[in-house]
Amino acid sequence: MDLQQRLSEENDFLLKLWHRAQAGDKDAFCQLAESQYRSLFSYATNFSTDREFIKDSIQEIFIRIWERRTTLNIQVVSIYLFKSLRNQLMQEFRKPIHTLSSLYSQEVNELSDWQTVETEIEQHETDSESQYKVRQAIHMLPKRQQEVVFLKFYKGLENEQIAELMEINRQSVANLLFRALGSLKSQMAFFTYWLVTMSAVIGH
Repeated sequence: MDLQQRLSEENDFLLKLWHRAQAGDKDAFCQLAESQYRSLFSYATNFSTDREFIKDSIQEIFIRIWERRTTLNIQVVSIYLFKSLRNQLMQEFRKPIHTLSSLYSQEVNELSDWQTVETEIEQHETDSESQYKVRQAIHMLPKRQQEVVFLKFYKGLENEQIAELMEINRQSVANLLFRALGSLKSQMAFFTYWLVTMSAVIGH
């Protein structure tokens, strides 16, 4: 099964959960939220190293989505969530002081146990040494390059999808990827073959 087929099947599954959630099924919404939490958390680390801020931001978008569920028209669930989180982070960054409050209404507590999800992520983080080195090199890139690398190689999005999410044009995506891979190649001679292979998909 190729990557695009896998992503399509994943979206079909997520859409089924979403349609159940729209009808008021909290269990389906919890399942959807928890299945995407790790990816969203990883994505947010491209913008901030403040783990509590990230967790609060993710919680905020899911609360807002739940509250507005009957009026939303979502076609690709993962992209909608990434874009929602990106907008939430940008909105917080524009504030003079981050006023991050905990939201503990009964309904929020019913939707998901966020601490449990976060603990599970920490306990199951089992990157190999080579993966760790690649991730460390990526973290040295400028933030926008980190973001585009994450979306392209870790989430498998097409350049057009990345451009829509980041609100830039397709050529800018290709340029960011080109510069990012160039920097990674210079940092990690040992991984040159891996990076050259990855660079072949930039234009697709």
